[in-house]
Parts: sequence; C-alpha cells; structure tokens
Amino acid sequence: MDYLNEMALFAEVAEAKGFSKAAAKLGMPQSTLSRRVGELEKQLGLQLLNRTTRRVELTEAGRRYFERVKPIMEEARRIHDELSGMLVRPYGVLRVSLPVDFSYEFLAPLLPDFAAQYPEIKLEMDVTPRKVNLIGEPFDLVIRTGEQPDSGYIATVLMHAERYLYASPSYLAKHGEPQTPYDLCAADCLRFQTASSWTLVNTMDETVQTTAESHYAVNSIGMLARMAVHGLGVAFIPAMAAEKYETEGRLKRILPDWHGQSVPVYALTATRLLPAKTKCFIEFLRSRMKAT
Repeated sequence: MDYLNEMALFAEVAEAKGFSKAAAKLGMPQSTLSRRVGELEKQLGLQLLNRTTRRVELTEAGRRYFERVKPIMEEARRIHDELSGMLVRPYGVLRVSLPVDFSYEFLAPLLPDFAAQYPEIKLEMDVTPRKVNLIGEPFDLVIRTGEQPDSGYIATVLMHAERYLYASPSYLAKHGEPQTPYDLCAADCLRFQTASSWTLVNTMDETVQTTAESHYAVNSIGMLARMAVHGLGVAFIPAMAAEKYETEGRLKRILPDWHGQSVPVYALTATRLLPAKTKCFIEFLRSRMKAT
C-alpha cells in the first residue's frame, strides 16, 4: 500500500501541471517529488509524465491514471476534513449509557440547556444499570457512580456526590428527630440493598458507624428519596437526589453536622481520543455538577 502516497503526489503534480508548483504546495524539494513519482512509474511499469525542461505533460497512461486517481484523492480529502471537523465541531449522534437514578434526578432537568447549547448533537440514551461494553457495543461513553473496577477504560471524574441524612417532617413529627448518630439505631433507616451499616463523619473528623435497619432495602437512590418523602424512614442519600424535595419542604436534612463518604461519579470512555460531541457532553456535565 506504499504506492498510495506516491499516487497522491502524482495527483498534485498533474493538477499543478508541473513539479515546481506542486513541490511548493507540498512543501518538499522538487527533486524528492520527481524521484517519488518516478518510483510510482516503475511500480506501474508505465510512464505517466512526459518531462521536458520547459513543461510536464501527461501521457495517455497518465491521463487515464489521473482520471481514476483524482476522485479517490478528493474523497480522501473529504473524509479527512469531515473527521477533522469532528474534533472541533460538536455534532452527530452521541450514544450514552446512564444509571437510572442519575438520569431521572440529575440529567433530565439539564437536557433543555444542553440542547440549546449544542443543537447539532443528538442524544441516544440507554438508561440501564447493566455493565455495557464500550468496545463491543455502540456507545460513546458510560456514566457510572461509585468506585469502578479496573476495566481498561478511561475514567473522568465528573463529581463527588456528598451524602447526607434526610427524613420527612411527618416522620420526624411522629418519631422524633435524631440528635446524635447513635439515635439512628432506633430509627427506620431506609437502606441501599448492599449497605447494612452507615459510616458518618462530622466536621471534627470524628467517625461513627451505625447499623441501618428497616423493613425496606432497595437498589435505587431515587426510590430511597421517595420512600423518605412518604414518611417511611430516614434516607442516607446524595444531596442532589434530595434537593428538590428539600426545597419543597417535603424532606428535611437531619444531623446536619454529619455526612457520609462522598460517592464518585465517572464518565467512562474507551479512549482519550474523543470527538467534540463527547468532550462537550463530559464538560457540560462537569460544569453543572461543579455548580451543584
């Protein structure tokens, strides 16, 4: 396939109708250009150019060769320009896999702003907890929460979500508001399925671990928030999942001096070489999460 480079050089000479103009356009010595076109002629076993001291003309074989080569070179330039444009112009279909709670609680309200800022990007979102394969499946990136196993993917931290304790006013009126972490042992602690205890840290860096017991255990942060809103107990959830309900007065943050270990949120990609559409989506999320 080495002849492809010589093919492109020959096309430049044919279009310029001479070696000197073509060499100047290509930024290479005229002697080098002449030698490489000569090597192409040797590979073909045909003379493509008639060279004289005054001008260069295409032979019959050269004319036929140029007629076939020119559209190939033009298509190659179009492809190159199109792909280069992907690096600077955010457009096209962006396929993203996202967690359910992240999509509902955080991303959905941001979509109008994203659409206004990047009108040429079309989002295809797979809202699922399953582990997608960025190599074998048609996804540009994956959003995941929590520490991730070593998968070989490129992980970009979008934010660290702080977790706090929340309960509804109705629950607190009925059961009383906990005053210390130890009071949670007597409370209905709505827990995530994989967490049987809660580790809390205060502003003095003191740490307390308490058992989380209740009749309910779910694998959805959004569901925990809604259960707390309906007075079923205390939820230990990220602030962004509770923000709306807290603003509406349907949830109250309790034990405000205590918080949990932050939960990282990652954007995973298969490579660092990303088109503009992917970079813009990641930076959009990072800026909004930073503000949050």
